[in-house]
Amino acid sequence: MSENSVEHSQGVHVVHSGSQQAAPLLLIHGSGASGACWAPMVPALAERHHVVTIDLPGLGHSAPVTSYDIPAQAGRVAAMIDALGLGPLTVVGHSSGGYVATSLAEQRPDLVTSMVLLSTGPRLEALLPQPAIIRALSGPPLGRLTWALRSDKLIRKGISATCAVHLDIPDELIADLRGLPYRDFVDVLRCNGEYISERGVPERLAELDLPLLVVFGAADPRWDPASANDYAVVRDARIEMLPGIGHVTPLEAPELTVKLVLEFTA
Repeated sequence: MSENSVEHSQGVHVVHSGSQQAAPLLLIHGSGASGACWAPMVPALAERHHVVTIDLPGLGHSAPVTSYDIPAQAGRVAAMIDALGLGPLTVVGHSSGGYVATSLAEQRPDLVTSMVLLSTGPRLEALLPQPAIIRALSGPPLGRLTWALRSDKLIRKGISATCAVHLDIPDELIADLRGLPYRDFVDVLRCNGEYISERGVPERLAELDLPLLVVFGAADPRWDPASANDYAVVRDARIEMLPGIGHVTPLEAPELTVKLVLEFTA
């Protein structure tokens, strides 16, 4: 039977699911989102793992921050892991959550035993022309105005624009996104770009030599799906393509993603 508890540690909102005696599995969400994006996957993962779902600092229910710099975010997550005595563990990152996971492993290799990256763009050159609604929400000249006027329906439309299948988006995720200021959202995107412009994720991980699973939707409209093969520079990396799936793998293909993660962690 799954055990669940919620707490705050080092300013980070943490949800524990499953037996805390099981092997720990840390879930890190992507740009401007929250831990609510993992809802369809958590129950099945918690049957085998102590699942630790977080809201990154400054996002969701976590404490505000002054910067979304990736290494700083990873440092805050490391402090949370230390405070709760959770490490070492497997880290699963969705989209830019994979950048935080990678930076965490760079800073504290003692805390990360293996890594799963879901729809994590490897380098800036792999970024595709973004859907029109994403451009309207995130960039000039209309970004700030569109963001201020956005409704729940528009937020759902924005998320759906990055998907390849129809899906039910958790209400909690919509609520968390509504609470994110425009300036913070833009800062998140800027810091993500700076991290991968400095050095690609595959090259960073190749030096760490961690067991790695990479999962990409073959119909991802945000990142060139073929760029998943860039991760082949990591020794023994396992790369999985999901036909007909877009960018938000935890919501679009939760059962298949869970299956791949559990096979990998086994």
